[in-house]
Amino acid sequence: MEMSRYLELIRQDEQRLAAAAAGNLQRRVPPCPEWSVQDLVEHVGHVYLHKVECMRRQQPPEPWPPPEHGRDPLEWLAEQTEVMLTELVERGPDAPAYTWHEPDQTVGFWYRRMAQETAVHRVDAELAVGAHTPVDAELALDGVDELLDIMFAGDWSDDPQPDLSGRVALRAADRTWLVVMEPDRVTIEPEISNADATVSTEPSDLLLWLWRRLPLAAATLDGDRAAADRLYRRLALATE
Repeated sequence: MEMSRYLELIRQDEQRLAAAAAGNLQRRVPPCPEWSVQDLVEHVGHVYLHKVECMRRQQPPEPWPPPEHGRDPLEWLAEQTEVMLTELVERGPDAPAYTWHEPDQTVGFWYRRMAQETAVHRVDAELAVGAHTPVDAELALDGVDELLDIMFAGDWSDDPQPDLSGRVALRAADRTWLVVMEPDRVTIEPEISNADATVSTEPSDLLLWLWRRLPLAAATLDGDRAAADRLYRRLALATE
C-alpha cells in the first residue's frame, strides 16, 4: 500500500470519527462498553501524541499519560491529528523510530499502524450513534495482514493455548489466509488446505470481525463454527 495513502486515510477517518462524535460525547461505545465517545476521542488523541513522542525521543515516553489537557475534546483531537501527520510527513517512512515491533523500527510502521488504529476507532464512534460505514477495502486487507502477521502469528510457548487450536481459513476479495493454531505457535499460510472452517466476507467485515467489532453472522461460515470461535477467542488474547 502506498505510504501517502495511509496519510490520506488517517485524515479521512479522523474527520469521520469527529463527525460521529460531535454532539454524542456521552454515548457509550458498543465494542468498548466501558468507554463513552468522549473516552474514545481522548484515547485516539493520546495514541497520536504517544506516537509523536516515540518518534521524537526514539523510545517510549515516560511518564505516561500526560496531564489532562482540559480542552474541548474534538478541538484537541484535531490538533493532535495535525501534529502527528506533520511529524510523519516531515520524517518520512524510512526514518528511524521506536516501535513495539522489533523487526520494524521505522516511521513507516507508524504510518500503517495509525491508519489501522484510526479506521477501527472511527467505526467504534459510528457504532455508538448508528450504523458504521465500511473501512476502505485496500486498507482492510492490509489490516488483516498486519493483525495476523504482526500481532497474532509467532511463538506462544510462554502462553500456550491447548484449548484454542485448529485451522481456520479466511477469504476476502481475492485474498486468502490459513490460520494454523497450535498450542504453542500460530502460523499464517497463503494456501488453504484441510481447514476446519472457512470464514468468507468483504474486506471491511473481515477486518472488523477479527478486531471483534462485528459478529460472525456478518460473514459466511463453512465448516466447524467452534473452530472459528476458537480463533476469535485466541485473537482476543493477542490484541487485548
